[in-house]
Parts: sequence; structure tokens; C-alpha cells
Amino acid sequence: MSALTIDCSEGPSAEWDELVRIWEETDAPEGCKVEIIEGIITVSPAPANKHNVIAGKLQRALYTVIPEDWGIYQTLAVSVPSRSGLFIPDLVVAPESELVELSESEQYIPAAAATFIAEITSKSSLRHDRVSKPAAFAHAGASLYLLIDRWANGGPTVTLYGEPKDDVYRVLQAGKFGDAIHLPAPFDLVIDTGPFPG
Repeated sequence: MSALTIDCSEGPSAEWDELVRIWEETDAPEGCKVEIIEGIITVSPAPANKHNVIAGKLQRALYTVIPEDWGIYQTLAVSVPSRSGLFIPDLVVAPESELVELSESEQYIPAAAATFIAEITSKSSLRHDRVSKPAAFAHAGASLYLLIDRWANGGPTVTLYGEPKDDVYRVLQAGKFGDAIHLPAPFDLVIDTGPFPG
């Protein structure tokens, strides 16, 4: 297998445009997720059943508190060009206007436009979900990042990050599956993680 090499001689914007073009043209198997993480195009397998159950439960809870003109998306790409990242989080909450204003050819929103981003770890995504993605989302100024880590040492955990500053989030709350996690305003929602399958 060979590595993808991008010619950066035309500057960072040209490099980003080339990465996005390749991302758009990547033909991955159905259900797989294609992302740009730290400048590398990655393909992840479709999530496992327990992963999907958690995403469904979280999405159902969020729908009870979001405004009518917001949406919850499981396949929405968010970009952080300054960190060479284009991600497809497990859940993104964003105003519908952020999507409606895009042209037909635009397939992603800026990460800063997301009100809430959630990732549920898979064995293949541990480092990215725990390190690369929160650093990029904090850099972009995305308000809240929820990491649901089914593969944490000592058992499954849930960590809510917020107040991004200098590429770092502050931990707002952390616990194990079974603990309640409170999402602050604009959600003001308590998420019961007890029903999450480990």
C-alpha cells in the first residue's frame, strides 16, 4: 500500500482544496465513513450495532429539547481546514440554516457552526475520537463535544467537553455508563447513560 502525497507548492489553500477533492471522489464501500484527519484521508468501517443503539438513544433525547429550526445529523461532515480536518461525527446538532445556505456542491459545514458534536468510539477510531477530533473541534470553536467511549480502560465512560480555548476543551463532566450527564444551555438536558449498551 502506498501513501497519498499532496503537492503543497501552491500553498495551504491549494493543499486543502486537493484533499477535499480527493475526499469527494473517494468511493468507499456502503456504510463506511470517509474523513480527513490531520491531513490524511481515512476510511472507517460501518459502526457496530451497540454503537448505533447509543446514537439512536442520544438522538431521541436531543430531539426533545432542540428548537424546530435545528437538526440532528448522523452523516453531516464538518470541516476544520486550519487543522486539515474534515470529519463525519456520529451526531451533529446544528441550525438547519447552516445546511440550507450551502450550495448543492458543498457537502460540509464549518465545525464552528455546530452547536453540539458527539462521537461514540469504535475500536478503529479510538485515537482520533479521543485526541485528534476534540483538538480540531476545540480549535474551531465548536461549543460542546461529547465523547462516549465504549472502549475506555476500566469500562465505558462518557465525557462532556466545552468552553474551547487554544485548541483545548475544558472537561465539563465525566462519568461511567449509568451516570447522568447534563448538557448545559441551550440544551439543558440530562442524558441518562444507564440504557447505553457497553
